Amino acid sequence: MYDKVLESVNYIKSRITSKPKISIILGSGLGDLVSHIEKSCEINYEDIPHFPVSTVKGHSGKLIFGSINNVEIMALSGRFHFYEGYSMKEVTYPVFVMKLLEIEKMIVTNACGGINKNYKPGTLMIIDDFINLMGTNPLYGINDDRFGPRFPDMTEPYKKYLIETTKEVAKKHNIILEQGVYAGFQGPYYETRAEIKMISGFGADTVGMSTVPETIVSNYLGIDTLGISCVTNMATGIQAMKHSHDNVVKTAKEASTKFVKLIACVIKEI
Repeated sequence: MYDKVLESVNYIKSRITSKPKISIILGSGLGDLVSHIEKSCEINYEDIPHFPVSTVKGHSGKLIFGSINNVEIMALSGRFHFYEGYSMKEVTYPVFVMKLLEIEKMIVTNACGGINKNYKPGTLMIIDDFINLMGTNPLYGINDDRFGPRFPDMTEPYKKYLIETTKEVAKKHNIILEQGVYAGFQGPYYETRAEIKMISGFGADTVGMSTVPETIVSNYLGIDTLGISCVTNMATGIQAMKHSHDNVVKTAKEASTKFVKLIACVIKEI
């Protein structure tokens, strides 16, 4: 895998002139941030050797290099999910690429379901911990010491200093933020009432079908990580209506103004 990642990185380097230290993974419906990037280069996933391709609505499938608030960044407009049939290594392949591109900080975002009844659609939540309910993880199998240690620590999967900086930025710009635990569920079906009751009992405030694999790998690779969720619906048994991915994308877009403002300001500070 190391040689494949290196081949991907060499291709990307042949296309770009920037050397960003911050990356952003954009969740479903949160791609409006792209319009605020002063772009220097866009690369379609399908053009990058060994790179997976997004198949889900709301994920455009591009690597974007440019700047926000004069800070060079790399953005993934579109991510990969375990439920699409990809292996966990493929789901997290871009994070391995980030490491060899010398990315130091990663902001991972998602659209998610709200379990905490104090939340509502449109709520933004800083993730301070995760629960892995996906049944596996991307570090399963033989370890390559060139990437990271066999047994990585997860004491602080989302860095406290990044969390505190984000809270300060939100306060300064009058953006209301919650803080809580994100549970990663395999999907692609929306969880049952019984499953939500179980997940709530575990201490989760939100639930979704992404983010946990990327967080595990970013910590393994030594990339400082910040996680931000956008609650796009309340979980099964809490909201009255049935779930719809179109509604998820719609709510994420409606919340995108404050989301974009928050991310742009956080990038400037970190």
